[in-house]
Amino acid sequence: MTILYVLEALGGLGLFILGMKTMTEGLQKLAGDRFRRALERVAGNRLAAALLGSSLSSLLQSSSAACIITIGFVNAGLISLYQALGILLGTGIGTTLAVQFIAFKITSFALPAVFIGVGLRFFVRRRRWVNAGELILGAGLLFLGLRVMEANLLPLQQNAIILGHETFLISKHVTAVLFGALLTVLVQSGSTAIAIVMALAGSGLVSFETGAAMVIGELVGTSVITAIASIGGTLEAKRAVFFFFIINTFAVTVVMLFFPSFIGFVAAVSPADLTSSATVSRVLANTHTAFSILSAFIFLPLIGFFARSAPHIIPGSERAASVEARTVFIDNRVINTPTIALLQARNELRRMAGITRTMYGEMVEQFFRYDAKKSAAIAQKENTVDILQRDLSDFLVALSRQPLPPEESMDIPIMLQLISELEHVADQSEAVLDYLRKKKEEKLLFSPTAMTEIRQLARKAQELVALAVETIEVPAAGAAEIGRGLRDEVVMMREAMLNGHIKRLSTGKCTVRAGIIYADMISAFAKIADSCLTIIETRREFT
Repeated sequence: MTILYVLEALGGLGLFILGMKTMTEGLQKLAGDRFRRALERVAGNRLAAALLGSSLSSLLQSSSAACIITIGFVNAGLISLYQALGILLGTGIGTTLAVQFIAFKITSFALPAVFIGVGLRFFVRRRRWVNAGELILGAGLLFLGLRVMEANLLPLQQNAIILGHETFLISKHVTAVLFGALLTVLVQSGSTAIAIVMALAGSGLVSFETGAAMVIGELVGTSVITAIASIGGTLEAKRAVFFFFIINTFAVTVVMLFFPSFIGFVAAVSPADLTSSATVSRVLANTHTAFSILSAFIFLPLIGFFARSAPHIIPGSERAASVEARTVFIDNRVINTPTIALLQARNELRRMAGITRTMYGEMVEQFFRYDAKKSAAIAQKENTVDILQRDLSDFLVALSRQPLPPEESMDIPIMLQLISELEHVADQSEAVLDYLRKKKEEKLLFSPTAMTEIRQLARKAQELVALAVETIEVPAAGAAEIGRGLRDEVVMMREAMLNGHIKRLSTGKCTVRAGIIYADMISAFAKIADSCLTIIETRREFT
């Protein structure tokens, strides 16, 4: 019978997780992508960042998922370390909102909610009502699963092995914290982990104090999940994870040192009887709420200090900052000062050109020694160029609506053209890299002659890329003539290579699949040369 109760309790857990997932999807669909855009544009205000973090955690019904997404934004360079720490601290508050919702235990409405949710989800045509139905259905499944869990855990109180667990397994509060952290890591969701603890405490399997320690351990588990998500990430992401882990570990340590006082404080602010299994879930939810709010209240004012101290505590090359996937020089707050805004845009354009040149050079090196890790880094640079094109173009379009002197207003369409061509160079460079990756994966062979020719073509196009970038930075007299000469050489090399390629195909020295990739590579280099010449010729008109 014990095994049967355990299996049914696991079934209840499955229902709970399914409900959580369904409710999350409904919330995401109702919110649309507006929240994502808000996260990308989060202001430097620490309170706004914390609010966005709590909203994201509530939206996803998982602080772990919210932290992972935040680290992804840091990896992409869309938010700074300062903003990331504010968002990460806010995720705990978002989790506590979900936990309070669960703790109300409106399980009597579980089946009616399932009925209403199914009706809206499957029998209503309007998209908004369908999404609302999915949310209600998820909530119903969530509470139904919680009810099944508690109902099947309750009889286990009489089991001798279970009765001994308080003495031998998690009687010590530190062990309970570690157990709560492990549970969070296993289910990959802080809200789900705390709901399981609520079910255990509500059925009497663990005491209130042990459950409270396990609830506090959820934050440690979230920190571990976030740390795992940062493996292979940028230096900035690792710094964010490091400080998040230190903050959480310090907060948990302090609370455990003064655990009786903390529990007394929670009991004092909770109008509930700790000995009653019916109300213990409410008090556990209050435990998490008090801990999260106190942690955010103490550490939010310090995130500026952490951000400034990061380079000293975790030193590393600052070269990574030059390829952050966000604008560095432009600031929308100076859009009403067109002269300064235009100067910022020019600096950002030069930075974009430098990233494009570096990306191309690293791509060419792949022809001599292919490295999958470097290939991924090159692809990240292409993503950076895409983001810079978008943000810089938006900035220039907004700037064009401001009153500008005639000679400066003419610079804006020229800069937009340069931005577009740089992005095209980056796209074609990534295309060449993708062809090279396919060649390696499919084990295709180029003849020694073909390989030598394509390396020479890549180097010749590299001269043109370097000239284009130098022209953007410091225009030189005669650059257009030199550029046309280099582009003509690329065209001649391309024609000669295609003729040689056709001969090798006809004699069987080259396979059809290898020949297609070879021809695509040549075409991509020719397109890069054309874009670079356009940049050089356009730059002549740029004041």
